[in-house]
This record gives sequence, C-alpha cells and structure tokens, in this order.
Amino acid sequence: MEKIWAKRTDELIKKALEEDLGEGDITTNSTVPADLKSTAFLFSKSDGVLAGIDIAMKVFRTVDQSLETNVFFKDGDQIRYGQKIAEIKGTVASILQAERTSLNFLGRMTGIASKTAQYVEKVNGCHAKILDTRKTIPTMRHLDKYAVRVGGGSNHRFGLFDMVLIKDNHIAIAGGIRIAVEGVICALKDKNLQTKIEVECKSYDEVVEASYTPVEIIMLDNMDIQEIEKSVHAVRKISTENGRTIRLEVSGNVNGNNIREIAETGVDYISIGALTHSVINHDFSLLFDEL
Repeated sequence: MEKIWAKRTDELIKKALEEDLGEGDITTNSTVPADLKSTAFLFSKSDGVLAGIDIAMKVFRTVDQSLETNVFFKDGDQIRYGQKIAEIKGTVASILQAERTSLNFLGRMTGIASKTAQYVEKVNGCHAKILDTRKTIPTMRHLDKYAVRVGGGSNHRFGLFDMVLIKDNHIAIAGGIRIAVEGVICALKDKNLQTKIEVECKSYDEVVEASYTPVEIIMLDNMDIQEIEKSVHAVRKISTENGRTIRLEVSGNVNGNNIREIAETGVDYISIGALTHSVINHDFSLLFDEL
C-alpha cells in the first residue's frame, strides 16, 4: 500500500505543478536571471505540529532535480513561530516556481496535524481515540489521513471499500437496523469477505436495537451528552450479558468545548470531520538569504 501512496503522491505533485505553472512562470521568467543561484529558507509563522515536510521538499526537487534541500525538523515535531524549518539551495527561478505548490501541501498537512494534536490533548487521560472521517480533499485523502496520524489521531475507514458503515439512508432503504445488518452479513458471506461492521444510530432506541445485532461498532450520531451517557451504560450492560465487545463512536456536533465531556462518558472513539473538511492552513513563508 505504501508504494501505491508514494506513486499517487508523485502523480499529485506533478498535476499540482502543471496546474500552477501552465505554460510557464511569466513573472519569474521576466524578472529573474536564469543562472541566478541562492539559498532560500522556509520559516514557520505560527506554532503547530509539522506534517508533510518530505512532500514539500519533493516538490522542489520535482521542479528541478539539481536543487538541494535540507530539513531541520521532521514530521510530528512541534514547531514554533519564527523557526527555520528547511533550506533550499540552487537556481532562484526553480525555487520560486515550486514555492506555492510546496507550501500549499505543507500548510494544509501541518494545519491538519496541528488541529488533531489540539483535540488529542483535550482528551488526554481518557480512553477515547480521536478519529478522522472521509470528508477530505478529493485525491488527497491519503495525505489528509497521514497528517491526522502525525497529529496523534487515528484513521477511520479509508473509503467505502475497507469497512462496512451502515448509515441512516441504508437503514431506511433496507427497512430497519436489524434487516440492514442481516443483509450485510449475508452479502459478506457470499463474497467470502471479513470486515468490521459499524451501524449509525440517531437515538437511544436505535442503539439498543443495534446492540442485539452482531456489529462491532455503534456510532452515536448527533446525540446530546445525556443520551450518550445513557447509550454507553446500555451497550456496556448488553455486551457483558452477551459476552461480546461493542465499541462506541461519537460523531457530530463535536467541538473543543464539549469533547472532554464526551470522552469522559467512556466512549471508545470520537470522530471529527473538522480535522480535514475545514482546517486552517498553517502559515509558512519562504525567504532568500542573500536577496
């Protein structure tokens, strides 16, 4: 899988550069001597958790293989305002042509890792793990989810192919939770597939119904804290009585103000779409040493 992601990243970098450069950088080609060389330094303009530095440097080398890159921090490191993160040596025109694409990747990934780390810190000491969702930038999901891991979070399913998640529309079409779960189990057996089954529940009554089906995870969707606590108590009791382990995931209306209270209910997972769907890019700047 790592080889697939590496190939996909290479393709993504190529397409991103084609999008930005088009037929050529008109401004740089008009103002910068082609043989001018210098050293550029990459600075962090705020505090955060670094993610994507190797990809950012690869962008520069994709534009010009002769560029020399040197990084001073690795992914997962805490970085501070004003710190020098990396240096790029070589042709100024090449550095300028790679700058924006490189910083776009680095800014988004570091933003995701930093936001994730903030949520992870808020539930420190609790059992719950922070999960991402599929609310990612199309074609960039592997990078978004990598950045979540760098920030200390965990990945939910990567796509529709690697885990069963029975949501409200599936339940409505099937005619109920039990019928939907039974249909999934039959389909998996027919195809000789083994995977986790999760079902989304929007009420306490649905949670109880789901608890008596052979699912591994129950999602508590958009519930208030009282209903979450009630659901946790019921599922733990039913699981013990039946000698099973059912994990509980909270999703919807999670924010920095209520996540600690949610985690303290004893749920196993808390999924947060905002880690990737509305992340604020970390700010970086690129400055030339001699210029």
